[in-house]
Amino acid sequence: MIEALSEIVGKSNVLTSPEDTKPYFTDWRRMYAAPAECVVRPASTDEVSRVVAQCAREGVAIVPQGGNTGLVGGSVPTGARREVVLSLSRMNRVRALDPLNDTITVEAGCVLAAVQQAAEGAGRLFPLSLAAEGSCQIGGNLSTNAGGVNVLRYGNAREQVLGLEVVLPDGRVWDGLRGLRKDNTGYDLKQLFLGAEGTLGVITAAVLRLYPRPTATATAWVAVGRGWSRRTAAVMMPRVPSAPTKSCFRS
Repeated sequence: MIEALSEIVGKSNVLTSPEDTKPYFTDWRRMYAAPAECVVRPASTDEVSRVVAQCAREGVAIVPQGGNTGLVGGSVPTGARREVVLSLSRMNRVRALDPLNDTITVEAGCVLAAVQQAAEGAGRLFPLSLAAEGSCQIGGNLSTNAGGVNVLRYGNAREQVLGLEVVLPDGRVWDGLRGLRKDNTGYDLKQLFLGAEGTLGVITAAVLRLYPRPTATATAWVAVGRGWSRRTAAVMMPRVPSAPTKSCFRS
């Protein structure tokens, strides 16, 4: 198995030593950890396709992994069966940026902050933003349907996607990289893979929406000191009839 994978991605991109694999086998909080046979680091959709097909033939489970910033253990092996970690970190290219159509096409290993910077360089905004944006990757963001701090204004990650490229469990590639705003040609298949945690296929690239940059921003900050009582805080904060203010302050 190791030899077959090495022929696909190169020997240096199949990691087996404990020193090399430990960061991939342990989650960010160091609460979940389990071994796998190896870590495979493909550099293209074709290599991902061949790796997935090889694992399917051998009956080896695949754990797709982006930046490994998740907090629930979903990006690391379980240790329950034969597994390999499929790291998409080498697939980090911006394939295209279309300021006229307000879209950017990126590979799954692109770090979120890099996508934001590319959009900013074109005078546009990519609104998905979260604490791990300096290390999390787009493939993981889309596979988990990330929310982030702008979710009330722009929606979850799935709302930012116009098209996807996905490697299916048997190694076939589904090419849905379309930047159409209106597409009523049939089933919206990309929605099957957004939020599916990699269980239905491996996202390898995406066409993402861009927005005009805001002309102005404002930041509101509210601090509640230790000496404040619930009653004081309730007086300071405006009341919302459908959601009592005091319910927001818990001891």
